[in-house]
Amino acid sequence: MKDPQPLARFGGRVMSGLLDVTSDPEALDSHGLWAVVAGFEGQLTCARFRDVRPQRRSAASGFRWHGPRPDLWTTSLDRAGYTAGVRRIREHIAAGEVYQANLCRVLSAPVASDADLEDLADLLAARHWAPYAGMIRLPEHGVEVVSASPELFLRRTGRVVESGPIKGTGRTEADLLEKDHAENVMIVDLVRNDLGRVCATGSVTVPELCAVEKHPGLVHLVSTVSGELRDGTGWAELLGAAFPPGSVTGAPKPSALRIIEALETAPRGPYCGGVGWVDADRRTGELAVGIRTFWIDRAHSRLRFGTGAGITWGSDPEREWEETELKAARLLAIASGGASIPDRPVAGEETGHVPM
Repeated sequence: MKDPQPLARFGGRVMSGLLDVTSDPEALDSHGLWAVVAGFEGQLTCARFRDVRPQRRSAASGFRWHGPRPDLWTTSLDRAGYTAGVRRIREHIAAGEVYQANLCRVLSAPVASDADLEDLADLLAARHWAPYAGMIRLPEHGVEVVSASPELFLRRTGRVVESGPIKGTGRTEADLLEKDHAENVMIVDLVRNDLGRVCATGSVTVPELCAVEKHPGLVHLVSTVSGELRDGTGWAELLGAAFPPGSVTGAPKPSALRIIEALETAPRGPYCGGVGWVDADRRTGELAVGIRTFWIDRAHSRLRFGTGAGITWGSDPEREWEETELKAARLLAIASGGASIPDRPVAGEETGHVPM
């Protein structure tokens, strides 16, 4: 690895000179500039940095990243396992236990010991623009994450907070179904409830509902939910109310989390968690939902990536599998170092579980 020093890149800034690392969310209301990774299972890493400089745009060639061969990716749930999981969620819905649940799988491939995710971040920045892209590298703390997330989890400006849940995905706008709109509305209600737990009464609103956003290779339905934090409420309370993100869990959230735990065969880690930055001095911050996210598991020499879909009563198991393939295809092609980006998924229908 060319530079194993702690580093973070978020919001057009490069952060270096690590000062301290903590798992205490109250530190985000203290002072300084922090990079944050919140794992789906609850692990929180907050790293405060001393030095900040503008991030220079990556050149279009000359990248150092050398990823795994496309045929080496495996998945924690193969096609049969995933579609069976979709059918099981529909049974839970029929029983009245849940309205919607997000079913995910983790893809994995071997990675070289000298692989540096900053090189992959450069490649993604040039070939796959994302509004909430970023990376954090803390080698001594086991955190190496790079994200090309299109989804806002939480943005805070003083007491004003905002979330931008995504639900509904297609290759084009014509692919979006009534089921996608219904799913988005369900998750908006969930996010409104989450923010309502820490926001002033009557302040939670939905400025935008089911807007269509275009991203490389696909389109999403995106809504906006905003509110004003009650006096005395900080990041600890906000994360406690909103985490894990509603768009990647389901509704009701407690039931969805129980179903997810029973059906998924690999931990999500930083995937579907929160990734971003907090400026405690200015009381601002921006955390993305950790989707379209890679991370290195050094203990097993694996590069990992998650993909999933929201399941409702109207879900077709095969279509949901194809949605997970669509979400992964372009990014896996980039991470595998392909010069051309295929229209079809490169993950295929691999069998076998990700080694954990």
